[in-house]
Amino acid sequence: MDWLINPSSTGGKFLVMVVAIVLFVLVMAVILFAVDRPRRVPRWVVATAFAGPAIALVAVGLVYPGILTIVNSFKSTNGRDWVGFANYAQAFTEGQFQIVLRNTAVWVILVPILATAIGLIYAVLVDRTRFEKLAKALIFLPMAISMVGASIIWKFVYEFKPDQPGVSQTGLLNQLLVWVGLEPQQFLSTQPWNNLFLIVVMIWIQTGFAMTVLSAAIKAIPDDVVEAARLDGVKGVGMFRHITIPSVRPALVVVITTIAMGTLKVFDIVRTMTGGQFGTSVIANEFYTQQFRQANQGLAAALAVILFVLVIPLVIYNIGQMKKAEEIR
Repeated sequence: MDWLINPSSTGGKFLVMVVAIVLFVLVMAVILFAVDRPRRVPRWVVATAFAGPAIALVAVGLVYPGILTIVNSFKSTNGRDWVGFANYAQAFTEGQFQIVLRNTAVWVILVPILATAIGLIYAVLVDRTRFEKLAKALIFLPMAISMVGASIIWKFVYEFKPDQPGVSQTGLLNQLLVWVGLEPQQFLSTQPWNNLFLIVVMIWIQTGFAMTVLSAAIKAIPDDVVEAARLDGVKGVGMFRHITIPSVRPALVVVITTIAMGTLKVFDIVRTMTGGQFGTSVIANEFYTQQFRQANQGLAAALAVILFVLVIPLVIYNIGQMKKAEEIR
């Protein structure tokens, strides 16, 4: 009978699973019963049955923690005393955190632009070619790898060993430098260029996403538009500039803003490859460091709020562009 008393035991877990399944079946039966008898059950009851659990989970798992984080951002390190805007002033004025903000800005500017540009050019070049499927599969493959996995792969690429007799480079990039007669470099510790080498990893991952979305948008361009442009003598770069880009503009906006939002929250790459050292930390990584390493709850909450505020304009703009695209259709 221990499994009835101790829920953490194997029997206890099995009992909890059975109870959860029974409750799920009962709830679904009530919902189906309400749907099948709309004359007797008010519509608000049906709406509450469907939307209520989702709203409750969002409130408990998202809204409440968000409000609590905003409140904590005005408190001291231990989260007890009110300090006003002191944490925000520290985040924007101290040199250490100014570097973090600068790095985040560089990431948000370079990654969406370069990933989208490379993905668009690649989609145009391989469109309707003989090996289109294979070419797209290769460029999309990094999307199937986790951020941590990709970071470990590129960390080996950038691996550095002192150039000494009998010591061979294990890093691919440094070995190539040695083969051409150049000195191996410490790519991940040389400031400020190490940030660019980390950004390359994010571009490598996100280019596949950009290529997939933009390729679908290119294929959706009406054939009569393309044929009319060709009859007018438009071809090559002109076709790309005057026909392709204007036609896929809604998709371009969605891709750029989506990648920008993902880049703002980048954490895995920095944490795995440098741990935020050598001037490579970004807001998401610094938030983690202040919260779990420095135990500075107030400053960590302030950094989280800053990150949230930076994401809001991108979300609003993305939604607006999607509404415009729907209106055009």
